[in-house]
Amino acid sequence: MMKRAVSLVFPLGFRRPAFPAAPSRSHSCAQDVLRRTPLYDFHLSHGGRMVAFAGWSLPVQYKDSHVDSHLHTRRHCSLFDVSHMLQTKILGCDRVKLMESLVVGDIAELRPNQGTLSLFTNEAGGILDDLIVTNTSEGYLYVVSNAGCWDKDLALMQDKVRELQNKGSDVGLEVVNNALLALQGPTAAQVLQTGVVEDLRKLPFMTSAVMEVFGVSGCRVTRCGYTGEDGMEISVPVAGAVHVAMALLQNPEVKLAGLAARDSLRLEAGLCLYGNDIDEHTTPVEGSLSWTLGKRRRATMDFPGATVIVPQLKGKVERKRVGLICEGAPMRAHSPILCTEGTVIGAVTSGCPSPSLKKNVAMGYVPSKYSRPGTQLLVEVRRKQQMAVVSKMPFVPTNYYTLK
Repeated sequence: MMKRAVSLVFPLGFRRPAFPAAPSRSHSCAQDVLRRTPLYDFHLSHGGRMVAFAGWSLPVQYKDSHVDSHLHTRRHCSLFDVSHMLQTKILGCDRVKLMESLVVGDIAELRPNQGTLSLFTNEAGGILDDLIVTNTSEGYLYVVSNAGCWDKDLALMQDKVRELQNKGSDVGLEVVNNALLALQGPTAAQVLQTGVVEDLRKLPFMTSAVMEVFGVSGCRVTRCGYTGEDGMEISVPVAGAVHVAMALLQNPEVKLAGLAARDSLRLEAGLCLYGNDIDEHTTPVEGSLSWTLGKRRRATMDFPGATVIVPQLKGKVERKRVGLICEGAPMRAHSPILCTEGTVIGAVTSGCPSPSLKKNVAMGYVPSKYSRPGTQLLVEVRRKQQMAVVSKMPFVPTNYYTLK
């Protein structure tokens, strides 16, 4: 048994220092040294091919091919290092008030230890980032947001904290210095169950609990992920991160997976990559993310950009995010989308060959009149036009664990 590992947190106004093994850096400075997660040496020793991603050095794949890694996740389970994600705690009696002043979701209605995917929006209705907010039973909101938006998200939350504090509100923010491991796939729960006392059958999709994991105290296990499969994200104190990863990898069901498999898995699941499929110039309605808008929030219209977003729910938007399937060469980001008459009407935002379907899948934006599933379109790949059809998403059925 390991000694209790304490999660390090940093008060409002302080940036999280780099994990051990890398110098501190501003996430917006490309020339700075890439940051390393607590598992950096672990990745190298297991054959990880490291690449730059959002200012971090992360494994794109290991010794297995990208396709083998992808299919292993669908059939068994894979371990991903997602420690580059920004983890924060929002504290104080007015924590829900703070979060609801920034996001479109109904945070007040979340039950203890329940989470939701939500969106930071701006006054023009654009999406600043997507994030998961969990209402913990420990009296704080646990927030996980994208590494690529680290500085922007942290400044957004810190500025709002100061604004509310100046008005007398009881609210604070701490950045959590934990590693984050994602165990994803149909056998993830049975694998993790061997390392925890709690019954994971009682932890459904988008719920969370603090528990000891393979002897490491103070881990937060959240039943979520970004692959479309059942799985957990485990927030682990830095001192125990390699220990937990090694313990999970002892199980023959588990293989390591990198960014390449993570991207194709999330695309098959119809999940957005911020900066590609959604951005500050995309509204939730255009991005086919209207379901993130809480019913009460739609009525009160008290979130940033509500005066733009809510009318779009009732009217028509000019463009929509759609799924596309095509034969032939794979569609890639920026590939032009054309109507059958040959006029360019939009562009692909993400695309790849689907290892599960053995077809090419993509997401992109088209005018609303072309967004109906089954609509025939053209995509231009390598200067050649090929047929594509608008498809419902997810392309591959999701397998989230819900209590019957």
